[in-house]
Amino acid sequence: MPGPTPPLHSLRPLRRRHFNRLFAAVYASAILSLLYHHILKLLHSTTLASFFVSFLLFISDAVLAYMWSTTQAFRMNPVHRQVFPENLQKVLDRKDFPAIDIFICTADPYKEPPIDVVNTALSVMAYDYPTEKLSVYVSDDGGSELTMFAFMEAAKFGKQWLPFCRENNITDRCPDAFFTSNYAITANTMEIKAMYESMKMKVETALERGKVNEEYICSEEEHQLLTQFRTKDFTRQNHPSIIQVLLNSKQDVDSTGNAMPNLIYVSREKSKSAPHHFKAGALNALLRVSASMTNSSIVLTLDCDMYSNDPITAQRVLCYLPNRSNRPNCGYVQFPQRYHGLNNADIYACEHKRLFLANPIGMDGLNGPSYVGTGCFFRRRVFFGTPSSYIEPEIPELCPDHIVDKPINGREVLSLAHHVAGCNYENQTNWGSKMGFRYGSLVEDYYTGYRLQCEGWQSIFCNPSRPAFLGDVPISLSDVLNQNKRWSIGLLEVGFSKYSPSTFGIRAMGVLMAQSYAHYAFWAIWSFPIIVYALLPSLALLQGIPIFPKVYEPSFFLYAFLFLGAYGQDCVDFISTQGTFQRWWSDQRMWLIRANSSSAFGMIEYIMKSLGMPTHGFNVTSKVMDDELSKRYDQGIFEFGVPSPMFVTLATTSILNLIAFLGGFVLILKERSFGSFFIQMFIAGFGIMNSLPFYEGMVLRRDKGRMPTKTTLTSTLLVGLLYGIASFVLNI
Repeated sequence: MPGPTPPLHSLRPLRRRHFNRLFAAVYASAILSLLYHHILKLLHSTTLASFFVSFLLFISDAVLAYMWSTTQAFRMNPVHRQVFPENLQKVLDRKDFPAIDIFICTADPYKEPPIDVVNTALSVMAYDYPTEKLSVYVSDDGGSELTMFAFMEAAKFGKQWLPFCRENNITDRCPDAFFTSNYAITANTMEIKAMYESMKMKVETALERGKVNEEYICSEEEHQLLTQFRTKDFTRQNHPSIIQVLLNSKQDVDSTGNAMPNLIYVSREKSKSAPHHFKAGALNALLRVSASMTNSSIVLTLDCDMYSNDPITAQRVLCYLPNRSNRPNCGYVQFPQRYHGLNNADIYACEHKRLFLANPIGMDGLNGPSYVGTGCFFRRRVFFGTPSSYIEPEIPELCPDHIVDKPINGREVLSLAHHVAGCNYENQTNWGSKMGFRYGSLVEDYYTGYRLQCEGWQSIFCNPSRPAFLGDVPISLSDVLNQNKRWSIGLLEVGFSKYSPSTFGIRAMGVLMAQSYAHYAFWAIWSFPIIVYALLPSLALLQGIPIFPKVYEPSFFLYAFLFLGAYGQDCVDFISTQGTFQRWWSDQRMWLIRANSSSAFGMIEYIMKSLGMPTHGFNVTSKVMDDELSKRYDQGIFEFGVPSPMFVTLATTSILNLIAFLGGFVLILKERSFGSFFIQMFIAGFGIMNSLPFYEGMVLRRDKGRMPTKTTLTSTLLVGLLYGIASFVLNI
């Protein structure tokens, strides 16, 4: 009689959920008391200035209260999962492993170096998985011969790299990660390293020259492949679709005779008159192209710089998909984004621990985490309607249960693939609205996951001790803020759409899940209360006007509890995800910086876009590493360097808080009124502590990454202007 089936995964609710619920009740009562206090102040205002101040503080605290309420959805039922891939072989034979299509998107070879994209692709091609069941699709939205050439070289190198990883049981299967680690030096290793360095040199030299030189082209076939990009009418925004099978698992073998994974280069058709829909459009093109060529039941989406760090990641997914989770409608498994190369303090808070670790475990206790754009394994079926209502695609070859029985490099298959990659193919179809990745937001990942969960799909958060994927982080403040500004715009597009989590979301998925999505959708509105608290207390302090309770009044302790309670719980949540206090300090500082810059500018740009005014549009975050910049980042030094309007707002509040603190100190000594101005002095001092990198960048540094002098002068003039306005308004 057969024994019990070994478990593939486990689920354990975290005990802190009980404390979180109790604390939420107490904290909510304190918030209501504060809002009541503000209403009384408004009703008893005797001057226009006091009414104005009380009104701003009331609105600011109301916004903070709402945003705090959205965070509670993540704290009500956090859970911890564990998978047991070692039991998988007792449940499923390797020959029965489902096929996986892997999507890797890149858009600009100069901002996303092709050698990094190649490393990402090779890392997943080397999965400990039947290679004939892996297909890697590289979407090149830049339509560049440099990217095509890089993957032509990667296909050759992969035939040596994959067997090397298997024979030596390599864990770091990203070549660059392996060769920068403490690897064992053997004759075979040095030979493989020489091959990798040769490939890397060719790819980087081509990038530097802006074209592929003839000495790197080894055959007439390679010459013809690259010639496609060199026609007179071919431009990045206007070109035909290019689909090239670089490796075919039915024909190509590695150096040991084993099948290679499929490797397909895809550049969808572009036309200036047709919408591009940015990354979501590229992913939908890949969905259709892959359906016509391999149509695997599982789809993995990866950012071009997010390489695989664990060769058994796919086995971990099989512990849940397609039908092994405890969620009948489980549509995807999301792994957290993790990063390498962070400096000790993570000065730009690029780990995003709440977004990628703390919040997903809370959502996993509800209906599952949101989709974060990379490191996510989908069931292909989720892109074709709700769990109970299937949407038929335009042609049967795109159906998720269609079996491809023709060679992927055959004329018929390639003809269909080119057809479905056409820039006008989606016209009058459900793609982007009811099928595939969804259009309507710059943050297509958040919006797609949200819409899928509104349709009834659930998800799983898988966070193994060894990170499944590792990626690069932006190492300059301007790149970080521009990225966050784009997120803010895209999230607001969802928050104020007909699919808003506050209305449509509550009806579709319930209050808690809707609140968790609303937390992100309205992320940018943090900017209003933060800017008010950055400016108003300091300006009032310079005028000698107290606007908060004295230290011996009961309402002072209410403010103290709300501040310490929020910051204390936030610190505990951060450190519970294996964070450090130093990184938590950087994280809360960047929260203030983002609110005072990128979130505010994102709100302004969203309003301009809604009014039909011209905006900057989509910008790819640069992944290029500059040596001097990298050195300063490793030392924990902020990078300003280039002028930016967002630096002006940050420098202005930094200068204002410093002047206000010094002016307030003089005022207290003169009038002996410490109790009346304690909160204002504390806020200004707290602002100073968080602004130390700005003072350093404005005054002490002489390197290329210092704050531009023009920005400092402009900010100083703005402080004077604000002081003049405050002198008029606060003394009415």
